[in-house]
Amino acid sequence: MDGEIAKFIAAGLAAGLGAIGPGIGVGVLGSGAMGALGRNPEARGTIMSNMLIGIAFCESIAIYALVIAIVILFVL
Repeated sequence: MDGEIAKFIAAGLAAGLGAIGPGIGVGVLGSGAMGALGRNPEARGTIMSNMLIGIAFCESIAIYALVIAIVILFVL
């Protein structure tokens, strides 16, 4: 296999597999937050702020995977 083709495959795998975990994490966080809001609507502010912080951490992992894919493409 040519080195250039291997770079494209590696970058695609890094971006694709790096997005699976955060996608699942955001879904679980959203589901849990909506369930908690249904049980205790008075705690909306606390639940929503904690959910948004968790989603931000999940999405940062996806951004790191994108950066790794870009490094694979243009630096290596």
